[in-house]
Amino acid sequence: MCRQNPSWGAPRIHSELILLGYEASETAVDRYMIPSRKPCSQTWRTFLENHLPDTVGIDFFTMPTATFRNLFTFIVLHHDRRRVMHFNVTERPTAE
Repeated sequence: MCRQNPSWGAPRIHSELILLGYEASETAVDRYMIPSRKPCSQTWRTFLENHLPDTVGIDFFTMPTATFRNLFTFIVLHHDRRRVMHFNVTERPTAE
């Protein structure tokens, strides 16, 4: 079952064996599984390092002032150089 379905892990094979009427624990299934020959996919850290030049962070929040007015703030940060790409503050969120 492991060779025919290389994307299945131990939990999926364990549940399929139960459906077929076999009794085995999930740890036993995991122990007897054949390791996959495919190389592992990239890690999240590698993915983020590869896509860092194209990544931005966007936030829209309110700031209360000393006179109890609310100001709406919009900011766009570029993660590659950690610089502010766009910043705007307004009293009305629908204002241009």
